[in-house]
Amino acid sequence: MGNNQFTSTKNYIATDDLKVAVNAAVTLERPLLIKGEPGTGKTVLAHEIATALKAPLLEWHIKSTTKARQGLYEYDAVARLRDSQLGEEKAREVHPYIKRGKLWEAFTSPQRPVLLIDEIDKADIEFPNDLLQELDRMEFFVYETGETVKATTRPIIVITSNNEKELPDAFLRRCFFHYIAFPDAKTMQAIVDVHFPDLKKDLVAEALKIFYQLRDTPGLKKKPSTSELLDWLKLLLVEDIDAQTLRARDPRQMIPPLHGALLKNEQDVHLFERLAFIAARER
Repeated sequence: MGNNQFTSTKNYIATDDLKVAVNAAVTLERPLLIKGEPGTGKTVLAHEIATALKAPLLEWHIKSTTKARQGLYEYDAVARLRDSQLGEEKAREVHPYIKRGKLWEAFTSPQRPVLLIDEIDKADIEFPNDLLQELDRMEFFVYETGETVKATTRPIIVITSNNEKELPDAFLRRCFFHYIAFPDAKTMQAIVDVHFPDLKKDLVAEALKIFYQLRDTPGLKKKPSTSELLDWLKLLLVEDIDAQTLRARDPRQMIPPLHGALLKNEQDVHLFERLAFIAARER
């Protein structure tokens, strides 16, 4: 890769260990498997790698119904049969009925691309194993046309997982793994500064204090993420809520203003309501 190394960009703060992981995966030509809490920037990372390396980005977002073969190609035999019955001339050829998948696009890209395979753990357990051979050999066979599609250059592959399912050992062995830890206060400060460079420091400091207290509350079902913090800060700005207002809030209320940006389910809202009730009784 020469001197073309991945670093932080103007929109994305990468920790040193994340930079090392990205550059190691690119050097080794292995898929980079990224895990971490939702909202820690796993998906955005692929975008930033593509931007930093000036590479095209291909995105394959995985659903529970996604099959590995869809990443290679799909053959629409039903449409071809229908067109044949209607006397369509194109039905004589198979090529019009083959839809290229993201791996096919990545393998045949004129420029080395970044391929994002997003949330691989949403698919069934066999999905990663079904991709092993293609990711190893960087080629696959198209039975309907008799052609072999082979990568001219090995794409940079970023795979994200939210740990909903365990991934097979054979698949893990072929990846370079990195876990994105939730940002500490210093890193979070840098992330906030990127998105809100003109935000007053005292407001950021007070908001971060409340944010981390919220995350550390025992019994919380869904901890607020980085993206939710940024949404909350945006709302604080719009509503003109300053640091003094945040500091002056009644501690018995427990729940911060505009909490709908931070708490995303009724169990967590009820948790803070109960804590507020307990605090009021202990006055």
